[in-house]
Amino acid sequence: MKPQNKAYIYAGLTILFWGTSASAFKIGLKYLDYFQLLFIATLTTVVFLFVVLLYQKKLILIKQFSIKDYSHSMLLGFLNPFLYYTVLFIAYSLLPAQVAQPLNFVWPITLVLLSAPILKQKLKLKSMVALLLSFLGVILISSEGDIMNMKFSNPLGISLALGSSVAWALFWLYNVKDSRDEILRLFLNFTFALLFITITTVIFSDIKTLNLEGLLAGIYIGLFEMGITFVIWLKALKLVGRTDKISNLIYLTPFCSLIFISIFLNEKIFLTTLFGLILIVIGIVIQQVKKRNNEPSKH
Repeated sequence: MKPQNKAYIYAGLTILFWGTSASAFKIGLKYLDYFQLLFIATLTTVVFLFVVLLYQKKLILIKQFSIKDYSHSMLLGFLNPFLYYTVLFIAYSLLPAQVAQPLNFVWPITLVLLSAPILKQKLKLKSMVALLLSFLGVILISSEGDIMNMKFSNPLGISLALGSSVAWALFWLYNVKDSRDEILRLFLNFTFALLFITITTVIFSDIKTLNLEGLLAGIYIGLFEMGITFVIWLKALKLVGRTDKISNLIYLTPFCSLIFISIFLNEKIFLTTLFGLILIVIGIVIQQVKKRNNEPSKH
């Protein structure tokens, strides 16, 4: 099989797995609180990445890192997965999945906004158009099908779903210049995050009250939202000469997610959700026009 065909298969699996994430979040939150769910998911990812690095014989490379490298990994681990998923899970606990998922997907636009003050980049006209379209999309989605009254059912949940995109964008901005092996640094990020979430869970929740259903949901999220999916996505990117050949496929993820949300959660998908998501994706695509794709993918 040609490498490019393999890349499309891996990319397709990535979209499929990430498309199930929103449903898995809501199912997991039925049985566990957000701290417990994140603890199980993070622990699962750490174990999985440890096995991957052991198989690749890369664990020994960790000894070569400096104190500065470890400090950087601690900061990144705090931003993602600890802060990012904590905020995101709380948002999912407050909102329908079809609202929380596309609101979280605005992170590429958030990245543009944060790049202006942090990277000293000027906002171009196309960026402002993209921002406007995405903002209109956010309003449509937040209305939850009642665009005429515009009474947002849960402003806190909406703010948190949007806020999670800030955590992810900050994570990318501080991660972009890190040249270490991607799986190695991801392992360190999750290891530090596991320390943060363990302390948080002990203080604000109770690890002892975990049940089987929640445990299985957390393991699924740890493997197919965070662990396995990231590894196969990296493999897909390495199999193609130009990453933009497959990276744009990631825009299919939120639409795929709506299908799974409808099937597994029995949520009736609002037209405002669909049209709002379309506006957000159009805004992101406009922002990416004539720009070499060097940003991380996120569903």
